[in-house]
Amino acid sequence: MREAGHSVALFDTNLRESPLEVREALKEHKPDYFIIYDDGFNYLTKMCLTNMRDAACVMAKEAKELGCVVIMNSSDASDRYEYYLKNGVDYVVRGEGEETLKFLVSGLDKKEDPASVDGIAFIKDDVVVVTKSRSVIRDLDALPLPAWDLVDIDQYKKTWGNRFSLNLATTRGCPFKCNWCAKPIYGNRYNSRSPEHVVREIEFLVKNYSPDHFWMCDDIFGLKPAWIQHFRDIVKSKNLKFRYKIQSRVDLLLQEDTIEALAGSGAETVWVGAESGSQKILDAMDKGTTIKEIEEASTLLRRKGIRVGFFLQFGYPGETREDIEKTIAMVLKVMPDEIGISVSYPLPGTKFYDNVKDQLTLKQNWSDSDDLSMMYSGTYPPEFYKILHRYVHNRYGIQRGRAAMTSPLHRRSLRHVAALALHVPMAMMRGMRMENIYRTHAG
Repeated sequence: MREAGHSVALFDTNLRESPLEVREALKEHKPDYFIIYDDGFNYLTKMCLTNMRDAACVMAKEAKELGCVVIMNSSDASDRYEYYLKNGVDYVVRGEGEETLKFLVSGLDKKEDPASVDGIAFIKDDVVVVTKSRSVIRDLDALPLPAWDLVDIDQYKKTWGNRFSLNLATTRGCPFKCNWCAKPIYGNRYNSRSPEHVVREIEFLVKNYSPDHFWMCDDIFGLKPAWIQHFRDIVKSKNLKFRYKIQSRVDLLLQEDTIEALAGSGAETVWVGAESGSQKILDAMDKGTTIKEIEEASTLLRRKGIRVGFFLQFGYPGETREDIEKTIAMVLKVMPDEIGISVSYPLPGTKFYDNVKDQLTLKQNWSDSDDLSMMYSGTYPPEFYKILHRYVHNRYGIQRGRAAMTSPLHRRSLRHVAALALHVPMAMMRGMRMENIYRTHAG
């Protein structure tokens, strides 16, 4: 927008306590346009927690009261544009935002008909108008680097404390077709910045802000053949030293020397969508990976000194007690360095959603990230999965504590192990087992 000649200010909601804090920024800058632009790389934004939706509408109302034209771009708005248009938003940018936003604002400045702009929705004469979709940007190197100068980096440093991490994105989209994953912005397209372009941004951030760490927030990092190897070679040639974490797939990690190249470029942690320890469930999800690949990739990552994180989900349709126990067994066997647990979440536009949409009632979104509600009929009642979430975390935590006491490479103090025990519910400390949980919630 700045390259197109517009004056731009940023109200960063990430470190704010309330959406009403936008009032002061609106009064200070007096913008013609107020644009709510969401993080399309965050799974929580695809889920659209209701508190996030409510916050967007609160900010839209505040901006409207001061005479701003309100424009919205997000995964949820792309799917539910009518909701936002009825709650204070003048224009919804559907899909990828940069080009559409530029043309929309330029056209509005010139009093042109917005119907000529591809990729938007708006209301005209009480009728919702939806223009044709815009193609995604293929040449990501043509985009300018993010406007980092608008961000209050010092506040982020204070918030992080001893270890300061920054996010950056190297790709857009994902070509794989896990049937529970929604893609309202990019679809199944996959486009990547060049390694040279990414390293240029890393150099800029290291020189100007001195981060200790980077979080590559791509759905899949370095999918193109030889991309990671080329990235490593450039990093080494410039003698750059930094640590970073990524998300990837176990089948991709096992290709050629990918893991070695990750280690050589500074990869510290790799999160993989393990999802389940049951091959039956992985196949039902159209995941395209195997339990064997999960175990093999985890072993090879550890050999190269890279930490492993598992994303897990319970409650997928057809999951039985046996499948749940296979997942727990896989976690305790592989013992990843970190785990993230959720229950299956039906997102509009997915095969999974279509299969369960008739079971959805009034609650079709979580209120916040700790909600963990089952919004369709799972094998067990919703309360079961909330207890299962805690149970698996506690089993995992206790085993990590035991390993820490016995491993000469990762020895920790008794104080740390005692701290782990403090987080375990007393019922489980008294010997509560999975059997009790099944029995309590049977039927």
